[in-house]
Amino acid sequence: MSVHIPAGSDRPVTTATFRTRKAASQRIVMLTAYDASSARLVDAAGVDSILVGDSLGMTMLGYDSTLPVTMDDMVRATFAVARVTRHALVVADLPFMSYQASVEDALRNAGRLMAEGGAGAVKLEGGAEVAETVCRLVSAGIPVMGHVGLTPQSVNQLGGYRVQAKDTPAAERLLDDCRALQDAGAFAVVLECIPAELAALASAELDIPTIGIGAGAGCDGEVQVFHDLLGLGGDFTPRHAKRYAELGEQVRAAVSAYAADVRSGAFPGEEQTTHADLAVIDEVRARRTGDVRRMTGR
Repeated sequence: MSVHIPAGSDRPVTTATFRTRKAASQRIVMLTAYDASSARLVDAAGVDSILVGDSLGMTMLGYDSTLPVTMDDMVRATFAVARVTRHALVVADLPFMSYQASVEDALRNAGRLMAEGGAGAVKLEGGAEVAETVCRLVSAGIPVMGHVGLTPQSVNQLGGYRVQAKDTPAAERLLDDCRALQDAGAFAVVLECIPAELAALASAELDIPTIGIGAGAGCDGEVQVFHDLLGLGGDFTPRHAKRYAELGEQVRAAVSAYAADVRSGAFPGEEQTTHADLAVIDEVRARRTGDVRRMTGR
């Protein structure tokens, strides 16, 4: 596989790399992956970071939202991704109610993603209200990425998946939340589904990188969902996503062709078949015939 990785990026990406990229005005590329096979491909393509998102609830587990995703789900997926990733920084989501109840819960669960899952950092949703939690995690040696704007774990409170921070008070709250996350020690913050102009303003105000999704081109980087980019998410494509392939159609066509060949007898063919020494088969058949005769008394 021919891979283009920018100069100086042969070493594994770290949180320090994020800061360096922002200072040099080099955009950061982030993409989700939820298993070893997709992580190998994403890492080999030269992205800077892989997000093991709780979006796996919808992309991999068939849920309607991220809310049912458990810590065990996240640890297992993170381990599968981290064990095959050689270049990208692996960031893992803290799922719903794994950090909201107490700082102690956050420390314990973030520790699991790092120690058991092999993550290089964790991500959590919220602004000023989670700043104390972010500070404690960072103090414990756990790098934290923030996430504001449309926060999927709060979808019921937000009234659905819709653009956030469109009026003046909400826009100012978002900027304050970003500042609170930075002051608490977050190394980056995801801006999801907010107006592009507000995202650009946040990116200019902050010293830490902003990673956009549905937030325009003014962020310091971009994150998207693996399945959306490759046409594996069904007929619906979010407005913020761009399909770079139609693998879903290719997979359906390939499986249909396989099914037709099996039903017609065309598969497996001679190329997929292994043959035994006929003398061995004759001997086995003779022995089996003798055993049957002894058992039946014939």
